[in-house]
Amino acid sequence: MEWRDEGVILSVRRHGETSAIAEMLTANHGRCLGLVRGGRSRVQRPVLQAGNAVQAVWRARLEEQLGTFTLEPIDLRAGAIMVEPFRLAGLATLAGLAQLLPEREPHGRVYEALRVVLEAIDQDDVWPALLVRWEMGLLDELGFGLDLSKCAATGVRENLVYVSPRSGKAVSAEAGEPYKDRLFRLPAFISANVPATAQDVIDGLKLTGYFLHRNVFEPRGAEMPEQRDWIIRALAERPH
Repeated sequence: MEWRDEGVILSVRRHGETSAIAEMLTANHGRCLGLVRGGRSRVQRPVLQAGNAVQAVWRARLEEQLGTFTLEPIDLRAGAIMVEPFRLAGLATLAGLAQLLPEREPHGRVYEALRVVLEAIDQDDVWPALLVRWEMGLLDELGFGLDLSKCAATGVRENLVYVSPRSGKAVSAEAGEPYKDRLFRLPAFISANVPATAQDVIDGLKLTGYFLHRNVFEPRGAEMPEQRDWIIRALAERPH
């Protein structure tokens, strides 16, 4: 069996003396793993870094086997990301969360959005808000999408400023006012093309983080990537 696809490397681990096993999120074949022969060589090591976009050929005798990857670079961003702790935390968060996707199940929207975030990773006032939107899409792909189309209490579609932690549905300012201390704030940038402040992004990460923890991590007995909390702390130190 053989297929060709583009993808982003999520993780790499050594295998034997000279090879490596790469985990990728691909455009059309989902999250896949494969053996890269000679993956620890001087030529391959710069390519085999999390965050790099590559063209991949996967081959195996049987579909259920691990298979082997042959990789060609498309966009090598890892080196520049690794020297910036804030951006490295973003990459680690993206990679850690992408690993929640079922193996070998296509998730084209998540992949395309991942590429968008990585293309903006050198803009620290842009990518954190894109990360929140990407997490919203991930929740949707995993079957736990939030309903932000109308107010859960009144059905109105205007002035939606809260989200119910119980239902994951939007709540209008008027309906939510008596209960606002128990609701999540819904930053406007999540559903509209408007600028996001540092506090907006923090509120967005708290919102998506709650539903990721409750619906995905907790049932699996797993923990959120610790770098994600580091992003929130770094944003909290910025002027709001």
